[in-house]
Amino acid sequence: MTINDMENEKTEKIKKEAKKKKVVKRKKKEDKMIENLIIVESPTKAKTITQFLGKEYSVESSYGHMRDLPKSELGVDVEKNYQPRYIIPKKAQKKANALKKKALLSKKIILATDEDREGEAIAWHLKEFFGIDEYDRIVFHEITPSAIETALKEPRKIDDKLVDAQQARRVLDRLVGYNLSPFLWKKIRRGLSAGRVQSVALRLIVEREEERRKFDAKEYWTIEANLSTKNGEKFVSDLSKINDKKLDKFDIKNEKMAEDIKKDILEADNKFKILSLTKKEAKKSPLPPFTTSSLQQEAGKKFGFSAKQTMRLAQMLYEGIKIDNKQTGLITYMRTDSQNLAEVAISSARKFIEEKLGKNFLPPKPNYYKSKSKMAQEAHEAIRPTQIQLSPDSIKSQLEPKLFKLYQLIWQRTIACQMNSAIFERTSVDIFGEGKKDNYLFKTNGNILKFPGFLSVYPTAFKDQELPLLNKDDELRVDNILPIQHFTQPPARFSEATLIKALEENGIGRPSTFAPTISVIQDRFYVEKDDDRRLYPTKLGEMVNNMLVNHFPEIVDINFTAKIEDDFDSIAKGNEKWQKIVGEFYIPFKKNLDKKYDDVKKLDVEEKTDEVCEKCGKPMKVKWSRFGKFLGCSGFPECKTIKKMVQNDLGIKCPTCKEGGVVRKRTKAKKRPFYGCSRWPDCDFVSWKKPTTETQDAD
Repeated sequence: MTINDMENEKTEKIKKEAKKKKVVKRKKKEDKMIENLIIVESPTKAKTITQFLGKEYSVESSYGHMRDLPKSELGVDVEKNYQPRYIIPKKAQKKANALKKKALLSKKIILATDEDREGEAIAWHLKEFFGIDEYDRIVFHEITPSAIETALKEPRKIDDKLVDAQQARRVLDRLVGYNLSPFLWKKIRRGLSAGRVQSVALRLIVEREEERRKFDAKEYWTIEANLSTKNGEKFVSDLSKINDKKLDKFDIKNEKMAEDIKKDILEADNKFKILSLTKKEAKKSPLPPFTTSSLQQEAGKKFGFSAKQTMRLAQMLYEGIKIDNKQTGLITYMRTDSQNLAEVAISSARKFIEEKLGKNFLPPKPNYYKSKSKMAQEAHEAIRPTQIQLSPDSIKSQLEPKLFKLYQLIWQRTIACQMNSAIFERTSVDIFGEGKKDNYLFKTNGNILKFPGFLSVYPTAFKDQELPLLNKDDELRVDNILPIQHFTQPPARFSEATLIKALEENGIGRPSTFAPTISVIQDRFYVEKDDDRRLYPTKLGEMVNNMLVNHFPEIVDINFTAKIEDDFDSIAKGNEKWQKIVGEFYIPFKKNLDKKYDDVKKLDVEEKTDEVCEKCGKPMKVKWSRFGKFLGCSGFPECKTIKKMVQNDLGIKCPTCKEGGVVRKRTKAKKRPFYGCSRWPDCDFVSWKKPTTETQDAD
């Protein structure tokens, strides 16, 4: 060994010793006692809260539930009073152990998860996992310095009643899902799932589709008059009576009857005359502040956001967005069914209205709202901005477009709910017209906005037209008479917004369940969206629903499911024991399930085809997956050959290659419908708009 080698070896040894000392020093630093450990659910929430607190606090995230029922087994001991068996999922074990170590090194542990049943349960699981009895439980509805400071001054203990209510829901849903899903696998195909709330949502969609199929459209006609005042101002009026007989909807049955009326009026060549005119002041009151449900509905209607997307954006606004280089919680907690606003928020809104809009927009006393929902019981404040002075326009450049839209919607609704009503002059006009044979009475209604009130901040659309200045006995010129053909319409398919409204009105689910329920029935391919983003059931969805309705009617019974939600509320209030509620449901359910396994024959839902397997020569069958239909070998599992099949063929040739057919597809990320060639990837034709036979002929 040379001198240089010896020197190099000595140098490396010194480096290793120094590295070891640094590691030991670092470990000692990490093992140092923590004054106050605050635990929340998400890292973003932790980052926002950290800004408000001093060095004596350490804020960590549990990343949601740290413990859960095992996925590989039922995880509930039905023989031991429905005792759940909770585990730390493998992917969470490293984080859980690190968090437990910090907890053991902390002088005080503060559990700061959300104040609803889910948040209470997360806090309880943390306490149980840490094995501690000494802790503080704090809650807040907004992530602001004042809210955190107040919460730290008012700690409490975990509310076991709320934990029991959440545990009852979790255990009951597991018992239903893990017992019922294998039954669907046996009777239909593997991979299907059935849940308590999702099955009711599916039933609503299927039954609406059945109503539409059975609907028998009826023809009827209306008559519309295009009229002008002597000053040339135009408006429209509808035929209401013929010879003092009020018209029913189906009195004008066909085109001939409608054209005869038109001819009779026009041939008389008489001017119409205003017979009577009634003016009445009307008020439109502001809408209440947002709950989870109403926010999901309004964001769906105004922006086309899915419920899942709305909640993801709202979560980001709640947990904190970087504003002026500072992590800022912009809205209050977004899972709530309360319409109540904190007094400080009302005061702040009223001050803003008076200063920016004027005293005439401000009511003498604050507007208060009470939730009409029978299930209002979660967080006790509506969704609102944490700081009214942060107007949407002032922070627009710092928000992503979708975040800005949702924040603006919440901000405007909060301001508007504390404003005066809009005032209209509602005008109702009766117009007389004389034909060659008959006399006619036309009616029209209109609104004149006299004072905008809350509409100046939160505009809404109105059905009635705005009328010109009219007076009794004014003569009017008939510009045209328009017969209009109509057909009665079937009930509309549910949008996500109207489905959420139906679930809420029927007491099905809770604010935290609406978005995941709608998401799962689409992910399972039970439901799809049409071109108008309305929900309709797939063939698979209808089969699953029919199976449940026929064999497990209580699972999909709306009233029964709503009663269970009421039972959960009773548990949360301490009026019922959760094991009793679970047992009352599970015992008859399991008895019925066991009977069905014995006496229901297996359904074969696999369609035979003329194609044969290219590997083994056996017939190919149409099979189902969450992504739709595909061809699979009938020799499965010995032969696992599968093949794509063309779905939703529109009967239109591809305008690009002229060989393939146009098929309807969906994007992977957002499930948006689009149209492409069945020969893809050999042909790359795609279009957002539905091609037509005219397009094909033009090419």
